[in-house]
Amino acid sequence: MPLPQVVARRLQKMILDGELREGDLIPSQRQLAEKFSVSRASLREAVLTLETLGLLKTEPGRGTFVTAGRSDPGATLKWRYSASHSMQDVFETRHMLEGRIVMAAAKAIDATAIGVLTEATDEMERCWEAGDLLANVEADLRFHGTIASSCPNRMLQSVYETVQGLLTETQRQPIPRTNPTRMRASLAEHREIIVALSRRDGSAACEAMCRHIANTAACADIDLDVGTIIAG
Repeated sequence: MPLPQVVARRLQKMILDGELREGDLIPSQRQLAEKFSVSRASLREAVLTLETLGLLKTEPGRGTFVTAGRSDPGATLKWRYSASHSMQDVFETRHMLEGRIVMAAAKAIDATAIGVLTEATDEMERCWEAGDLLANVEADLRFHGTIASSCPNRMLQSVYETVQGLLTETQRQPIPRTNPTRMRASLAEHREIIVALSRRDGSAACEAMCRHIANTAACADIDLDVGTIIAG
C-alpha cells in the first residue's frame, strides 16, 4: 500500500477512535510528519485524500479541521486536478471508457474475477456501515480495476491504467454528498453489473455501468448523457 494511503488510514483511525473529534484542529504538518515518521509530501497527499472524502477541511490561515465525513448535500467538493482537467471532462472520459471496457470484459471475465467483484461490493457495504470511508473507496477501486484487468482489449486496459489516478478521484469525489440511500443504490448498481457480466451480456453490462457512473457523477453535480454515450 502506498505510504500516503497508510498515513491516511492512521489519520482516519484517529478520527474513528475519537482521538480527533469533529471541529478539532489537527496537529501541524511538521508534528504529524514526525509522529508518523513520513515526509511532508506523503502527509500532504494523505490530507488531500481525507479532504476529498470530507473527513478534513483546510481553512487558509487557520489550519486543517476534522469535519467527520457526514453526508452534506451542499458540501463544497475539492477537485485537486482543476489546473489540468475539469471534473466534467474526467467523469465523461470515465463514463465512455468504462462502458466500453465492461462491454469487452463480459466476453472474457472468469469465475474468479466475478468472485472478486462480489467480495469487493460486500466489503464496500461493510466499510460504509463501519464509517471506514477509505476502505469503502479502496473496495470500489478494486471492483472497477478488476473489470478493467478482465478486458481482453489491451489497448483499453492501457488507457485505463494511464488515467487511473484521475478516475480514482471521481470515485472519492462524491463521498461527502453520499447518504445511506445513495450508497445502497450504488451497491445495487454494482450487483446489477455483476449479474450482467455473469451472463456475459456485454450490452447490459455497459448500460448498467454507464448508469452507475452517471448516478455517481450526479452526486458531484455533473450531468452525463447516458443514452448518447451508450449509443455512440
